[in-house]
Amino acid sequence: MKTLEGMVMKKLLSVVLIIMMCATLSVGCSSGTTTTPPSTTTAEPVALNVFAAASLTEALNEIAALYKVKNPDVSLVFNFDSSGKLQTQIENGAEADLFLSAATRQMTALADGGYVDEATQKDLLLNRVVLIVPGDSENGITSYEDVATDKVSLIALGNADVPCGQYAEEIFKSLGEWDAIQTKISFGGNVKEILSQVENGSVDAGVVYSTDVATATGDIKIAADAPEGSHAPVIYPAAVLKGAKDTEAAKAFLDYLSASEAVAVFEKIGFTMVK
Repeated sequence: MKTLEGMVMKKLLSVVLIIMMCATLSVGCSSGTTTTPPSTTTAEPVALNVFAAASLTEALNEIAALYKVKNPDVSLVFNFDSSGKLQTQIENGAEADLFLSAATRQMTALADGGYVDEATQKDLLLNRVVLIVPGDSENGITSYEDVATDKVSLIALGNADVPCGQYAEEIFKSLGEWDAIQTKISFGGNVKEILSQVENGSVDAGVVYSTDVATATGDIKIAADAPEGSHAPVIYPAAVLKGAKDTEAAKAFLDYLSASEAVAVFEKIGFTMVK
């Protein structure tokens, strides 16, 4: 009997051990399943370097805030300056994803050099060139022709690589006054520098875009519009650049610049959309 009881006890012990092992394995497997978090996917943050003409500063900063609401993972890093300087920086290897120029000349040069994704290139905006004076000016300046008279001692113009300066040169050459005003010119590196010279009264007049007047914080006023046909149309082309770090994100922002929200900002400042 003792032998039989011993055999029964051993069998019972074996069964108990097997049950305990199964329970342990079951708990372990169950625990692993419930504690493993479900896989999630989030958009990778993207920082786009946008090289843009200085005259676009206020418009693009406002548009960027609107774009961030809908695209929180996209950061827009702006480099504002004259289109000529930006062109040179891009040609010298600066990291840029998009380029918005204040004239077609700089965009064409970059496209010819192989820097532009030409499939994305488009004419985006139109602007106007205006002659401005300090708000308290009493010199009686009402036309571009007045610049060659005693009414103007100094006029601020963009230098050779500034599109607004190039337009101004076209205007004064069309009036036959370019050579006559050479000793009166105070050059600026971009339209914001020109605007500043007029705002602080260091010059009697300046040539900028109408949109610069709309966003100016100083006391200035428009004295005259450029004579019709005196300069090439002020067209702002835009394009994604070859080698952009995220081409799709760059294209998406470029497309947004023609969307209703962005258009409203541009038009509020005085730009006209190219149809």
